[in-house]
Amino acid sequence: MAYINTEYFKKRLEEERERILRNIEAVNAELATIAAEDEIDDIEDMAELKVDNDRDKEVLKILLQELKDVNDALKKIAEGTYGLDEKTGRPIPINRLLANPAARTA
Repeated sequence: MAYINTEYFKKRLEEERERILRNIEAVNAELATIAAEDEIDDIEDMAELKVDNDRDKEVLKILLQELKDVNDALKKIAEGTYGLDEKTGRPIPINRLLANPAARTA
């Protein structure tokens, strides 16, 4: 297996985790604002709030999965298994890891 500079990937993954956490915080704040809306004048306002709420919930779901993937990759770095395909156990190509440091498979 080719040498992987895990310190480089650890730094990138930690930066990605911080970005995701900021985004999660922003989406949660927006969801809280939508939930606090008590001046709904008509059915159109209600429908728009529902669409915004549903969209934010879907974005939050995606962000939480991204956070899990990043945390799993950081755990693999700590365990010494980073860069191995979860299905085959073979090395993940470096270009794939550069494109997606949290990649689980090749």
